[in-house]
Amino acid sequence: MGKRAAVLCAAAAVVAGTFTAAPAGASPSPSAQAARAAQIDWKDCGTTDYPSLQCGSLEVPLDHADPHGKQITLALSRVPHTAKRYQGPLLVNPGGPGGSGLRLAGFVAKTLPKSVAAQYDVIGFDPRGVGLSKPALNCAPNHFAPVRPDSVPGTAAIERANLRRAKSFAEACGRKYADVLPHVNTLSVVRDMDAIRRALGASRLNYFGYSYGTYLGAVYAKLHPQRVRRLVLDSIVDPTGVWYEDNLLQDHAFNDRHRALMAWVAKHHGTYRLGTDPEKVEATWYAMRAALAKKPADGKVGAAELEDTFLPGGYYNGYWPYLAEAFAAYVNDKNADPLVEAYENFAAIDAAGVNGYSVYTSVQCRDASWPRDWATWRADNWAAYAKAPFMTWNNAWYNAPCAFWPTRPLDPVDVTNGDLPPALLFQATGDAATPYEGGALVHALLRRSSLVVEQGGGNHGVTLSGNACLDKHLAEYLTDGTVPRGTGQVDAVCAALPDPKPLSTKAASGTAHGTVLHGLLGFRS
Repeated sequence: MGKRAAVLCAAAAVVAGTFTAAPAGASPSPSAQAARAAQIDWKDCGTTDYPSLQCGSLEVPLDHADPHGKQITLALSRVPHTAKRYQGPLLVNPGGPGGSGLRLAGFVAKTLPKSVAAQYDVIGFDPRGVGLSKPALNCAPNHFAPVRPDSVPGTAAIERANLRRAKSFAEACGRKYADVLPHVNTLSVVRDMDAIRRALGASRLNYFGYSYGTYLGAVYAKLHPQRVRRLVLDSIVDPTGVWYEDNLLQDHAFNDRHRALMAWVAKHHGTYRLGTDPEKVEATWYAMRAALAKKPADGKVGAAELEDTFLPGGYYNGYWPYLAEAFAAYVNDKNADPLVEAYENFAAIDAAGVNGYSVYTSVQCRDASWPRDWATWRADNWAAYAKAPFMTWNNAWYNAPCAFWPTRPLDPVDVTNGDLPPALLFQATGDAATPYEGGALVHALLRRSSLVVEQGGGNHGVTLSGNACLDKHLAEYLTDGTVPRGTGQVDAVCAALPDPKPLSTKAASGTAHGTVLHGLLGFRS
């Protein structure tokens, strides 16, 4: 905490200044031999949105310490380069843990400037356990079936019910995947990434990760600094808090973001008729929560499901108009249908969601130590709840299987790195899922990195989301390695995009690219 606090003190004031661009020591393009996909049989799997997408697979050891033992299969995707100048593979990851990266490759290739994307093979992958990779984890299909117990354990009975759910999920994972769980963790995924690099015939890797994908990138860079060519990290995990402390910090950040939504609703009282005082609007939201705890909407949306439904608004403000309409309809018109629709669109967990959560818990519970004494969780989360009631207990139960996880924890990786080429980092000041301090800290830990800050932004995942200033820095870096260099703790500042307008206006609720990107990044996992 001392190191984290020192970095934050130095980086707290994000002030615009004069910035210069510095070339990142551009290296020569990989050779034709290095560019050849040596072990992957690519086949067309294009879609209407991504017609150039190709798919393939790669076998890797379940246990990299036993390379000739049991093998598992990674699902891969590729948009091949089309330019004469070829800069090698650009491996992309949407985060999670548990997020599928297959379509992200298509999105990145389509959304980058054509002249930039054309120089790379953009590579996506489903990490071990995820999606089309085999085996794909699915610990307990009905774990999120509504209506769940109230997330706030106001009685001993409610706490016991939530503890039973958490323990049952951990036990189900242990029964179904006893031989797999020890090998579902960040270090194993990082070794898979290096296997992908080798299979692509590349001597060095270009990498672009969002959210948890930033931790993957930082750990890969720590293990293999000489194999990193370009490194882009967007919305950055604090590596010193994985994962128990990081989740407690999230609680406060999501609470702030939820209050920002309430203030936005109050600002648009003319549309939503919920009042002009943000605090009173927030009180109305909690009254809605209390009512749903007693009588769930359509037998689906209770208190916990309401929190799930509004959580995406903490990731992306493009969802605010939809959430506000559902809120207003329930309060003003006694009509729960829009709320149920919002739950089904934003929060209901399908098979892919159960898979993502199974991998999320498997990775986070294995990566690092979690308290095994529930009294610690109880004390820490009640303390957080006192200041940040919106998501604290919901988040606690989401992670609570780690208190009962059947595998022993590993040690977190110290990502401090002075051996990398210049890396480019992006962070919004109001990001809830990966709070700003994570970006500031990793910027200090990666000696030659540059940090671009979206001042006033609250979204999670900010590049390729409609902010031309951010995307200009990204394009310049991927073109020739140019990074901004400032004189302080921040190397460049970009203003955030305006908040959305209500759906009743002609303005769109969010940028087209932003909506697509946040659909690919998902929520939590």
